[in-house]
Amino acid sequence: MSDSPAGWGSAREMSPFEVMMWRAEGDDPRFRSPVLAVELLDAKPDWDRLVAAVDWATRMVPRFRERIREPLGGLGTPYWIHDLEFDLHYHLRRVRIPGAGPGFWAELSPIAEQFMMTPFDRERPPWEAMLVEGLPGGRAAFLLKLHHVLTDGMGVVQLLSQLHSRKREHDDTKPQPAAPEPTSPDPLAEVDRLVRREAGIVPAAARAARDVVGALTHPLSAARDTARYLDSALRVLSPPPGGASELLRPRGMSWRFVALDVDFADLRAAGKSVGGSFNDAFVASLLGAFRLYHEAMGHPVTGDATLRTSVPVSVRREGDAAGGNRWAPARLAAPMGTADPARRIREVSEQMRAARSEPALESPDVVAPLLARLPGPLLTLVAGGSTQGNDLQASNVPGLRSEAFLCGARIDRVYPFAPLPGCAAMISVVTHGDLCCVGANIDAAAITDREEFARCLAGGFAEVLALQPGAAEPMIVG
Repeated sequence: MSDSPAGWGSAREMSPFEVMMWRAEGDDPRFRSPVLAVELLDAKPDWDRLVAAVDWATRMVPRFRERIREPLGGLGTPYWIHDLEFDLHYHLRRVRIPGAGPGFWAELSPIAEQFMMTPFDRERPPWEAMLVEGLPGGRAAFLLKLHHVLTDGMGVVQLLSQLHSRKREHDDTKPQPAAPEPTSPDPLAEVDRLVRREAGIVPAAARAARDVVGALTHPLSAARDTARYLDSALRVLSPPPGGASELLRPRGMSWRFVALDVDFADLRAAGKSVGGSFNDAFVASLLGAFRLYHEAMGHPVTGDATLRTSVPVSVRREGDAAGGNRWAPARLAAPMGTADPARRIREVSEQMRAARSEPALESPDVVAPLLARLPGPLLTLVAGGSTQGNDLQASNVPGLRSEAFLCGARIDRVYPFAPLPGCAAMISVVTHGDLCCVGANIDAAAITDREEFARCLAGGFAEVLALQPGAAEPMIVG
């Protein structure tokens, strides 16, 4: 077996979209972009073995020993360099909770929330991990926090599938790459890289000019195609249609977590029973939850009420490099007021099909290179405007379907928590074995009653699961 490092996250420069995320949070902390995975383990891993395993992971994936360097004078694109002072002691820590009762979420969630809200040290590799000991029954939790510029949800799954073991016992045959040799930044090489990259704009402009000249030979069809594309781009890049929720209008900087377990096969079957997909059933469940929450908080919901919703759609293609970010937003005027879950699923399905067929679905990739060159405050204003219009962002990420272990401990659950880029709630689901692990990151200023919201979230899933006779009830993690 080769001792070569894995090829995950090997791009030297950030993509324009990643530049936008990195620079936007530098000017406005509301746009911080950490991604957190909370893994529940069936046993407490040996600490020394865990330290060795995380060190091994940073040798297998050298990106985790790299930090982000801004280009000279702030011109051009930030890029990854070796962290000459890489110190695992900073990145990995452990805490213990009393764990006196059968429940644990009331003690674990504040630790996870504070861990996620704490900003990264921008002079170090943008990731941190924490082992939380003391869960009932000798269990533990492993918290892995990554900056979104490292990867998207699919990239996290690619990463964990390469690093987690398939057996409880130690595997002494796995590759043992050496730590990458640190190299200092070379100012001359940096100038050369900057010039070459910016010069790449010229060929791109030439290609655009060639396309224009080509279009002149077919002016009518070119005009129609351009109009269709621009119309599509406006739909993709603009906030979802419809008015924002008055109840959810306040925004703050405090995040709170809710976690839920839902049977994967039941939810998928419920969606399929009325012609929808698993994702349609997931989004329809969330919309039911928001209708119930509005009503519980004294805000009646009319039958035609919508909720501004954005659903990331993966645009990864076969052959794309592992890691990084490859997604585009599908924006929905989501049917929150539709009480019938079957009809709600079908309406979500119709809107998702329309969004996926937008000719300009990847248009953020087209405009991102231009936006990434804007001054920080202006970039924040533009980028924030495209996400603050959402009340809900919903993300569905396929997880690991087979058993996985971390230093001898079986991973029983993986709850995903994604950042809140100005929206009231970001709710994600990861399928783990036979379960859907739902992680809701809610803005405490917008959703002021977390316990009520948790009950409504379970109620929203229960409405959809009722379409599948005999389905198991959703369980609030407590």
